[in-house]
Amino acid sequence: MQSYLDFEKPVADLEGKIAELKSLAATDQAVSIDEEVSRLSARADEALVDIYRRLTPWQKMQVARHPQRPHLSDYIKTLITEWTPLAGDRKFAEDPALQAGFGRFNGQPVAVLGQEKGSNTETRLKHNFGMPRPEGYRKAVRIMEMADRFDIPLISFVDTAGAYPGIGAEERGQAEAIARSTEKCLELGVPNIAIVIGEGGSGGAIAIAVANRVLMLENAIYAVISPEGAASILWRDAAKAQDAANNMKITAADLLALGVIDGIIPEPPGGAHRHHAEVMDSTNKAISQFLSDFPSSRGRLDVREHRRNKFLAIGTNLS
Repeated sequence: MQSYLDFEKPVADLEGKIAELKSLAATDQAVSIDEEVSRLSARADEALVDIYRRLTPWQKMQVARHPQRPHLSDYIKTLITEWTPLAGDRKFAEDPALQAGFGRFNGQPVAVLGQEKGSNTETRLKHNFGMPRPEGYRKAVRIMEMADRFDIPLISFVDTAGAYPGIGAEERGQAEAIARSTEKCLELGVPNIAIVIGEGGSGGAIAIAVANRVLMLENAIYAVISPEGAASILWRDAAKAQDAANNMKITAADLLALGVIDGIIPEPPGGAHRHHAEVMDSTNKAISQFLSDFPSSRGRLDVREHRRNKFLAIGTNLS
């Protein structure tokens, strides 16, 4: 069943009428609904295009958090073959919030990292809503070291509200684990690409997103703090989260203009949650282009320097 966001009400109404007509036709074969359904479907498509053409940052944030949006597991299932997940940080425990392993992308060996939010109550609890603990980031470092040792490119799928802020996580060195993971990204001699597929929140995202190429889906968000958190700090009022979102430059278009990301993967009108196949195809093309631009023959020092210079340049050309 399609889940609608508040601003999608015109579309929900039209599609609700279509469902009613189809239900009526199912009980009375004499009723002809084809013409009316076709007309309402066209209106719904037009409304969807119009709504998604004018999304505000706050609305894009809602799209990025949509429960039916494709998650890491969907990307792995669609884009990666011979997937072999690896578990544990060899220090403390396994963290289901951050998934990692090796597989093949269009036949080429790749390492894959990413946060998994889960798609229902059971899996969301299992994956801690995509908020990794220190052992998750230490597992990421372990996988990156393996990828570097065997000259295997790295693909990161970013989708987290942030690293888990619980007492246990802090006691086990959450900040240090994030810093080590970020450092390891910078040290890699193999090419890496990071794609923000939903939320890119704070250090929890950057820990696996320091890459030679950073892309965002069109309706994804990427920020140092959630709008709710920013509102609580700035105004002592979480109800002002919408104002914070509209001023924080969290959208793909804003971040591309600022030079924080390198490109945007388009989403069809209606968002990735309505068009899984199209978004997977666009993501496939973006990763293929990256691997073509950074062939295995490219020198390790060159790859490392490219990444380093890219991040040092952020913020230096603002007008």
